[in-house]
Amino acid sequence: MADIVPLHKEEPRGLLLSEVSGAVLRLTLNNPPANVLSIGLLEALSTELDAVAQSEDIRVVILAASGTLFSAGHDLKELTAHRSDEDDGRAFFEKTLRLCADLMLKIGQLPQPVIAEIDGLATAAGLQLVASCDLAICTDSSTFCTPGVNIGLFCSTPMVAVSRAAHRKQAMEMLLTGETIDASTAKDFGLINRIVPKQYLQQVVNKYAAVIASKSPQALRIGKQAFNAQADMSIADAYDFATGIMVENMLKSDAKEGIDAVLGKRTPEWEGN
Repeated sequence: MADIVPLHKEEPRGLLLSEVSGAVLRLTLNNPPANVLSIGLLEALSTELDAVAQSEDIRVVILAASGTLFSAGHDLKELTAHRSDEDDGRAFFEKTLRLCADLMLKIGQLPQPVIAEIDGLATAAGLQLVASCDLAICTDSSTFCTPGVNIGLFCSTPMVAVSRAAHRKQAMEMLLTGETIDASTAKDFGLINRIVPKQYLQQVVNKYAAVIASKSPQALRIGKQAFNAQADMSIADAYDFATGIMVENMLKSDAKEGIDAVLGKRTPEWEGN
């Protein structure tokens, strides 16, 4: 895998924990007490995703967090410490925010689906991380907010992901008020797929991951890329684009195998191409 070494094994405890079970990679934010997205954690996540993108073994990624908070967003202490820099922190602020934006883009561009597993508060860039994932499953006690407006800092970068996951007016409600919403409201807004009791969270997420990982890896790659590509197209352009994608998909060996398996009433054996 070139010079990129993935964390496809359980690593010593650090800012990011990595564990593989079959074709599923579980990444756990481990930056207590609030799992803030420090430069170190952002870089660790980015490096891991670079490796996963090249992996033929990993089919699904789970993004979870240790402790009682999913993530409180950017490390405000780390950011504030650079206000004493000659440029008042401008270079460090830009480095942090661009690193975070690049990470969110990597999640969307990753060939494998990413499932956010949330137990606790996901706020600001922490919610941005949740909104950037393909699926999100949380406990019934989880909460969500974009509170930047409360401290004179509009959540402009979290806004990008949140406004694409939630309905427009409801995203604006969160951004303008800075108020915290509960899990049920987050589901109504479109930020969350499923809400489950705390004791069943990991079990449910693992089941989702296993079901998805059992599908053709080629179909998953094609499907995620196509879904994101057509989202901003007109409906006519989207159908034109999707028609071409379906034709190319039909010519892949996994599609032939899947159709043959249905007709032959057997379980398909995926080749991944």
